[in-house]
Amino acid sequence: MKNNNKNIRKIISDHDLRVTPQRIAVLDALKHLKSHPTADEIIQYIRTEYPNLAVGTVYNALETFTEKGIIKKVKTDKDVMRYDAYTDKHYHLYCEESGRIEDYYDNELKELIENYFEKKKISHFNIEDIQIQINGRFKDYHRKH
Repeated sequence: MKNNNKNIRKIISDHDLRVTPQRIAVLDALKHLKSHPTADEIIQYIRTEYPNLAVGTVYNALETFTEKGIIKKVKTDKDVMRYDAYTDKHYHLYCEESGRIEDYYDNELKELIENYFEKKKISHFNIEDIQIQINGRFKDYHRKH
């Protein structure tokens, strides 16, 4: 493992999951690949050390981690499912042309949104999470012709 550490094991066990080499490998890949990787990118990363790891095992681990709140799914405008190992409150900057996603932290925006919906009180709906994706183009992105 590239980052086999006690923190990954603790995260898994703290969520009442059995700590397995496969789960450690998947979560390690997510922590290492900060680019909001797809399942295929995670599999490709893991296969450098575990060439025989079953694809289904990776997908099962991703689903389990999502259900337990360890990771979040991030769906792009092109309907590509990506994964985010950082579940603290943040937003995403997304460039459709390059597919690049970056985390964007803004406490002022977070407070503004939370206060807005606190005052709004949608009577028939309980808000559990608000996800914002800001679409645009990164200034260092150069279109390939």
